[in-house]
Formats: sequence, C-alpha cells, structure tokens
Amino acid sequence: MKINRRELLGYSAAALGVAAVGLPKMAKAAAGELTIAYNVNLPSWDPTTGPSAVNPTIQGLYQSVFDQIIPQKPDLSFAPGLLTEWGWNDDRTKVTMTVREGVKWHDGSPFTPEDVVWSLQRAGDEKTGNPIQFVWKNVNNFKIDGNKITGDVVQFDPVYFKWMSFLTGYILPKAYYEKVGAEGFEKAPIGTGPYMVEKFERNAFLRLKANPNYWGGKPAFENVTIKFVTDAASRVAEIESGSSQVTLEIPYEEYDRLIAKDGLAGSIKNVSDIGMIFFNNKDAMLDKNVRQAAVMAVDKELLVKRLLRGYGQPIDTLETPEYAAYDPSIKVEHNPEKAKELLAASGYSTKKPAKFTIQTTKGFKPKDYEMVQAIVGMWRKVGIEAEIEVYEIAKHYELRAAHKLAPAAFYNWGNSIGDPTTSTGFAMFGPSPHSSWKTDDLDAKIGPLWGEKDEAKRIAGWKAVDKYIAEQAYVLPLIQYAQPIVHSKKVNVVQHISGALLPALMTPA
Repeated sequence: MKINRRELLGYSAAALGVAAVGLPKMAKAAAGELTIAYNVNLPSWDPTTGPSAVNPTIQGLYQSVFDQIIPQKPDLSFAPGLLTEWGWNDDRTKVTMTVREGVKWHDGSPFTPEDVVWSLQRAGDEKTGNPIQFVWKNVNNFKIDGNKITGDVVQFDPVYFKWMSFLTGYILPKAYYEKVGAEGFEKAPIGTGPYMVEKFERNAFLRLKANPNYWGGKPAFENVTIKFVTDAASRVAEIESGSSQVTLEIPYEEYDRLIAKDGLAGSIKNVSDIGMIFFNNKDAMLDKNVRQAAVMAVDKELLVKRLLRGYGQPIDTLETPEYAAYDPSIKVEHNPEKAKELLAASGYSTKKPAKFTIQTTKGFKPKDYEMVQAIVGMWRKVGIEAEIEVYEIAKHYELRAAHKLAPAAFYNWGNSIGDPTTSTGFAMFGPSPHSSWKTDDLDAKIGPLWGEKDEAKRIAGWKAVDKYIAEQAYVLPLIQYAQPIVHSKKVNVVQHISGALLPALMTPA
C-alpha cells in the first residue's frame, strides 16, 4: 500500500526553540534549503526519558527525526505509521499490533518488531527514567510472530494506544542504542523519521538532512536548519530580515503586521494548547477563599481581546472544545466584587492583601509575561499582592517534578490526543509527577477513572471531576491558544493542531 506522506505525517505535541548563535545569516533560501526560527531549545536527544520528554513544545523536533508509534494527521486524527494496525481483544486482557515492514533506520539497518518490543519494555521499566512509565508498564509479556506483536494487559488503561501518539510514544533502535549507549546516542541519534541529524549545536541550531529512504516519502526540503531563538523579538527579526523562512509563537500584533508585508504570509488556528495557572497546595493557596477570589478576579475575555487581539478563546476547565470531556455547562464567573467579599472573609483587603509569588516564562508563548502582569493587576484591585518571578521553561519542569513550584505558576499545557487523562488527569492527580495541586479529596475522585472500561461512564466521571475542580478553584484555566505562524510566501506550511511545527509537512510554493 502506498502511503501518502502529506496524509499520514501528522504528529502530536506543541511548539519549539532558545538563543541563536553561530549561524551565518542567509538573505534567501537556496533551492532545497529551509531555515526555521524556533522558540525553545532541545535539551536531550532521547525523546523517552527525562523532563524534556514531557515538554510538548519540543515534540516537533523529535517527530522530525523519530517516528511516533502511531502518528496523528494535522487534524489530530490517528493514522497508520510504524504500526499499521493496533487494538484490544474483547475482554481487554491483550493488545495486538501489526508492525510496518520495509522501514529502515537512518543507518540503513532494518526496523523490526524487536525494536518495538524493546522500546515498549524500556519505557515501562522504572529504572530507565521514562516520565510516563506508569502508562507503559500496564502491558508486558510481549510476543512476536512475524510482524505481529501481542502483549498481556497488567492493568487496563483506556488511553494506552493514544499515548503512542503523545509524549514519550517513540520507537528507538534496539541494536544501535545497545551498541553506543545513552551517551553515544546523544552524540549521534538515529531514528526512522523523515529527517536525519546532520549537525547539532546545543543552544544554537540543529541541521537536518532529508531521509531518502523514508517510508512515507522523502520530504520536499533537502536541508532544514532550525535555529533556537527563545526571544520573541529576535524571531520577528529573523523572519522580517529573511534570515529564516518560517517562525512561530510571536506576539499577535507582530503577526498581524508581518503578514501584511510583501513576501510574507501566515496561518493562525486554535491549537490543543491551553494557558493556565497552576496552584500549589501551600501557603495562601490552602485558603479556598483566596483561590476562588484569584479565579473570579481574572477577566479572561479582556485578556483575549486586549492582549491577544482576539486570537484564542477563554476556558473555564482544562478541557477545550476539541477534548473528549469538554463540558460547556461548567462556568466560572468573573466577579471582582465577590472576590473582594471572599478575601474579606479570610481577613484580606486591598490594604492588607493576601501575598504570594507567581512564576512565569517571558516570550515562550505570545504575551505570556504580559498576561501574568495583567492578571497581577486584576488581583491587586481585589486584595491579592503577587510578586512575579520569571524563569525559563526548563526550570518550570524541574520545579514541578520536585513539587517546588510557587503558589501560582503560569504554564501552557499541550494535549494533542484530547483525552481527559492527559489534561485534567496528569495535571491534577496528586501522584502524577506533572501535577502541582496534590490533595486526597481530588485524588479520591480521579483515582477510579484511570482504569474505567465503560467509556461513557469514564468521560462522565471526568466531567464531574472538572466541575469539582472548578468549584474548589484548584487551578486557574485561562485560554485556549491560537498559534501564530509566519512564513515566506515561497514556503507552503501545513499547520498541525497539536501545535507542532513540522518541516516534513512544508513544501516549496
């Protein structure tokens, strides 16, 4: 069967980049050359271990070199990839998978079912450091028969196969990895993906070369240079000067200005990312009145209208309209007067404010810092004094994994598979390494849903959890992001709703 690359090379994640140095400026792209200014750096080449593995914003980099086990199309629908078929038996005690034949690793060696089994077993082994190990451990005792794989279900997880399209859902080369080890793999990574790593300078750039043997068809651009440019103004300069042909995650006013210029075009769509403020169960946030006041004081409509120029939409839960457990009936009112009353009941006022720190990135997402500034201003009017602390996104992951975030911390949460377990579940369940709020009452409501086999009951359960979280104000959902991409009119860009910017989906105009 002939697989169309444009149809099947959807992937799951978010957006990307850090500081651009050491690269010559190019006034215009040579034939077959593409330069992209990304918004976050790449810390590690193993997409299955460590904090970077669960960073949605760098998955597009990984997906350019490695194939996810089950890819997603740009509209987030699932498609055949390294697995051509997958599923459960009737009583959900076994999984079955069919492995694509004829695929080669970047070093020319054949991709095999053994690579799939080794990768899944490695992911499920707590000693390897996979941050989603608690999902992958739920299936073991794999058996191979030709290109067919079966596995025994240890504990039923309704989203096991969906995770194959999401964070850490990648296949690594068994023989090569065992030969070179973790350190050797970092120096010379190989995958089965559309691009091969030609050169990588940490904190500077990544040079990719098209994989001529790619099972989905060779990408249109022979060479791709990805500059790591964490500063939004610098990304604007990159695209405006012609040094880069594509960039993303720039301020919306700059997006509007740039797409009006000769030679430039743009694409902006609501993606699966949301902006939110984690609350940590410590200090002032232990007071329900403070939490509820902090939520009620924020005018989300105003944030979208004034700061984001109308792009994106306000949300009241951690689910967007595209997610399986979205419930439009769950509303949190904007009511500054009620916020003042709640704070007064706990002894706070504008003269004697509740005080805490809020952490945020600056320039990582469009208007992230400015949004937090505006929120702090709204809080000040009702009796909350918050001090802003700026950090890099890598620091957020470090602090969150150690449960050391400030009482409030801004973050963008990506959930390209749209399941409530990968939004509300991992963000709010205490035992999850990705949560900030950790209390027994919420864990008791979430816990039974992980293994619920009745799909309708499972989704209804998550909706009930979302309602409870909103009532208790355990988190502050803000907006569903619209992702701005600006590009040269000489490049066609296919926008992926996951937020991943994928050079394999780009073609010369």
